Amino acid sequence: MHIATLQIEALELLKKLIQTPSFSGEESGTADLLENWFKDHNIPFSRHLNNVWAVNKNFDKAKPTLLLNSHHDTVKPNSAYTRDPFEAKIVDGKLYGLGSNDAGGCLVSLLATFTYFYEATDLSWNLLFAGTAEEETNGKNGISCLLPIIPNIDTAIVGEPTLMDLAIAEKGLVVFDAVIKGTPSHAAHPNGNNAIYKTASVLEWFQKYKFEKESEALGSVKMTVTQINAGTQHNVIPGKVELVIDVRVNDRYSNAEIEEILQKEAPIDEIKARSLRLNSSSIPKEHELVQAGISLGMATYGSPTLSDQAMLSCPSLKLGPGDSTRSHSADESIFVREIGEGIEKYIKLLEKAIK
Repeated sequence: MHIATLQIEALELLKKLIQTPSFSGEESGTADLLENWFKDHNIPFSRHLNNVWAVNKNFDKAKPTLLLNSHHDTVKPNSAYTRDPFEAKIVDGKLYGLGSNDAGGCLVSLLATFTYFYEATDLSWNLLFAGTAEEETNGKNGISCLLPIIPNIDTAIVGEPTLMDLAIAEKGLVVFDAVIKGTPSHAAHPNGNNAIYKTASVLEWFQKYKFEKESEALGSVKMTVTQINAGTQHNVIPGKVELVIDVRVNDRYSNAEIEEILQKEAPIDEIKARSLRLNSSSIPKEHELVQAGISLGMATYGSPTLSDQAMLSCPSLKLGPGDSTRSHSADESIFVREIGEGIEKYIKLLEKAIK
């Protein structure tokens, strides 16, 4: 199939995706649109919940498998929108609409790329496309529930807006709940164990603490206290202060190691991770996909934002048209040319890496 035809069809699909609400957990309509693409192109596919996937025509179990993945769910539009978030309108070369940049442009570009290679007989890798749900909420009915069903994956390209540069590493995330304990009492009486006063030194510790291991691609681990809660009324000294700590983990630590360090070193009474499953991701710079991208002029960098890469245990890179800074913004948009260029660059990358 000609690239120019796929570029036109991909843009039309993206418009339909924008016009179809697909908040996380409510993606049935956009999953139907992905099904229709495969039907229109005579490509067999499978669907599990709102996740739609397919493999290339000449899939060979003896070959390694490359996953092409992006998501079709969106966040809810914020209050600063001045446009209808579900109106797919092109103005001055920009396609506006919720999910256009995050990650509709990546999704349709990867789907067009998969379709371009679907019937190829000279691939050294299998291709597996998966359009998945619940990425924005790290939901249980997204890619994590699909992984036990689809063929084993050796490497993955996760479609997120990167300006078509190669995000060869991505920080993981651990959210901690912590408690500073004190002695509850009436505010009129002396209290040498005021949990709120004790919080000052604890906050200073979190602000100044540095994890030793730094990453070439991702820099240092970033730890931030993001929520604090204490007290019920003006004349009662509370017995505890509750904190929430957001930790963005580089590829030099596992999430379990971060929890172990904080439980051992933090000057706090209780600290516990909500989940350890969103680990950092990376792919060796020497990997053929990365080297192919570099040869095409793509830059490499480490990404601070989280994606479905966190659910994968194989080497993976994040790559796609659009700009991450536009994600979750009011009047979200993507340049029409970025869709066409994204498809061209994905195809060139795979031609260099797996043909």
